Amino acid sequence: MKPDDLPLALRYRRHNRGRLAVLGGLALLLAASFLFDLSSGPAGLSLGSVLHGLWQPASLDAAQRVIVFDVRLPYALMALVVGAALGLGGAQMQTVLNNPLASPFTLGLAAAATLGASLAIVFQHLQPLPANLLVPLAAFACALGVTGLILLLSRWHGGGGATLVLFGIALLFALEALVWLLQFLAEANALEQIVFWSMGSLARASLQHVGLIGVALALCFTLAMRRAWALTLLRGGETHAASLGVNVARLRAITLVEVSLMTAAALAFVGTIGFVGLVGPHIARLLVGEQHRFLLPASLLCGALMLSLASIASKTIVPGLIIPIGIVTALVGVPVFIALILSRKGGV
Repeated sequence: MKPDDLPLALRYRRHNRGRLAVLGGLALLLAASFLFDLSSGPAGLSLGSVLHGLWQPASLDAAQRVIVFDVRLPYALMALVVGAALGLGGAQMQTVLNNPLASPFTLGLAAAATLGASLAIVFQHLQPLPANLLVPLAAFACALGVTGLILLLSRWHGGGGATLVLFGIALLFALEALVWLLQFLAEANALEQIVFWSMGSLARASLQHVGLIGVALALCFTLAMRRAWALTLLRGGETHAASLGVNVARLRAITLVEVSLMTAAALAFVGTIGFVGLVGPHIARLLVGEQHRFLLPASLLCGALMLSLASIASKTIVPGLIIPIGIVTALVGVPVFIALILSRKGGV
């Protein structure tokens, strides 16, 4: 019997089993990438030594314990949670804005976080908080502030997704100009810190930071899955979704606030990391389709896998040197995204 001759319900169950198999495959690839990330680095510790040290810390000497527990483990875990947050956020934004080029950066969230971090770096001497606390707090606050401003402008104007994108692009250029102004006025030491922060790096990772982002990710993923059916309906068009009882304006506002919270929490500790939130959801969409109860977890896994692989590449491209991960994702993300566009033949 041909697949097309099967009853619709049976074909639907088969498709769902296939999607679940894809999710399982992505999870296995992610686990393998995480283990390889733990074993890579200039220190020369093998995977076996790292795993044995994680199981029995006493088997490691003091220097090895620092490498494993303070450097490699936080670094690898940070790549997972940040990539997952960006992938999940990108999938939702592409849906609620009805724009295949949408990502957590579309509304200027990354530029806002960079501006907040730059302000904290330049004016750090005017307040008593330590830099490792002030910079992420300022980045988080600016990203949320810009989101609130965009939502207020959109509500005042009464526009839809296209209006939000236009407001976001306008603010993006304004925020970038303010960052350039701060760079122009900053002293040499502050300028160096701003430039390094804007490149995106996992070097500031710690288990505490991973825990904070992980909590935000778990909460936002749970909320997103509760809206999965409404998001799937929205992919059919605003009119179609509204006719089936979806409050499109409310769904868009709630989703953007949730994505902003999650993205701001992630970017506040790692700086600017591009293309993961744009490319990850497109790869997930090719693998599992548009049904959001599968697309959302697939986007989360694809984003985490992309950043985990980028983390490995950042440590292996130049032996003995760790390249800022934002550079790696940009260099790799551009050709991958172009390849995705060409493979679709009809556009993104």
